[in-house]
Amino acid sequence: MSDRPDDSKKQNSRDERLRAALRANLQRRKAQARARAVDDADGPQDSGTGKDDS
Repeated sequence: MSDRPDDSKKQNSRDERLRAALRANLQRRKAQARARAVDDADGPQDSGTGKDDS
């Protein structure tokens, strides 16, 4: 690592961006999981394959 002050600013900026991106990703995944849980609680639904079971 370098002792230049602008390098530490760049690193902090990068860390903040990564932290924000990870947080947003986590929130999106949680929302998707909640939506799936609600869909599963509604009961089995058509698989959408268009095939008949007979």
